[in-house]
Amino acid sequence: MRYLQQEHVMKRMNKRLVWNRVWKGVFIAATSFALLAIAILLYRILSQGMGYLNFDFLTNFASRIPENAGIKAALVGSLCLMAVVAPVSIILGVSTAIYLEEYAKKNKLNDFIRMNISNLAGVPSIVFGLLGLTIFVRMLGMGKSILAAGLTMSLLILPVIIVAAQEAIRAVPKDQREASYGMGATKWQTIIRVVIPAAIPGILTGSILALSRAIGETAPLVVIGIPVILQFLPTGMLDTFTALPMQIFDWAKRPQEEFQYVASAGIIVLMAVLIFMNSIAVFIRNKFQKRY
Repeated sequence: MRYLQQEHVMKRMNKRLVWNRVWKGVFIAATSFALLAIAILLYRILSQGMGYLNFDFLTNFASRIPENAGIKAALVGSLCLMAVVAPVSIILGVSTAIYLEEYAKKNKLNDFIRMNISNLAGVPSIVFGLLGLTIFVRMLGMGKSILAAGLTMSLLILPVIIVAAQEAIRAVPKDQREASYGMGATKWQTIIRVVIPAAIPGILTGSILALSRAIGETAPLVVIGIPVILQFLPTGMLDTFTALPMQIFDWAKRPQEEFQYVASAGIIVLMAVLIFMNSIAVFIRNKFQKRY
C-alpha cells in the first residue's frame, strides 16, 4: 500500500513538472514573439527614417515636398500639449485618489464611483474626443486650441492615473500611518509627509504609462479638428496647434513613398520625446524608492 502511494505521488509530481515545462515554453515563445515584433518594427522605422532625420527636419515646417518637410510645428505643439496634460491630469488624479482612499467613507455610493472610474480606463479614446469636442471646443468656446486638446487628453488618461494612485496609496503599510499618528501628526500631515512620499513610485509608474498614451493618441485630436499642417508656432494656450501624431498620420497616408520615410523620421522623434519624458519620471521614482 505504501509503495502504491509513493508511486501515485511520483506520478503527480512528474505530471506537474511536465506542465511546468509546457507553460514555461509557452511563456518563452510569447515573450520571444513580442520581442521579435518590436525588433522588426524598430528596424523598419530606423532604416527608413534615419536618412531624413537631420537638423533641418527638426527646424523646418511641414511641406508638400518630402525633402523640405519638417516637424518643427508638430514638435512644439506636442510639448505645449503635454505642458497642459501632465500637471492637470496628475494633480486631479492624485487628489481624487487621496480623497477616495483616505477621506471617502466605505459605502455603496463610493464603491459605485470607484467601479466606474476603473471602467472609464477602458473607454475608447474617440469617446473622450467627442466629449472634448462638445464641452471644451463648443460649449466653452476654446476652439481647436492647446488648452482644449490638453483638457481632453487629461480626461482620457485621468482614470488610469486615479486607479494607479489608489493602488499605490493602498499599498502603504498601516504601520507607517499609525506611527505618524502616534507622533502627534494630523491626518493631513500624515498624508503629505508619510503616505504620498511612500506611494510616489507607484503613482509615477501609472503616470508614465498614462502620459505615454496621451502623447501618442490621434483619435481625440482628429475628432476635435486639430489641423495636420501649420506654418507657424503657437504663442499661447488658446492658439491653434498641431501635434506629432497628427503630422505622422498625415505623412503616412500620403501616396508618395518618400513621405513614408518622412513619417518614420517623425516616429523616431516621437519615441525620443517619449523616452526623455519617461527617463525623468523613472529618475524621480527610483530616487524615492531608495528613500522609502
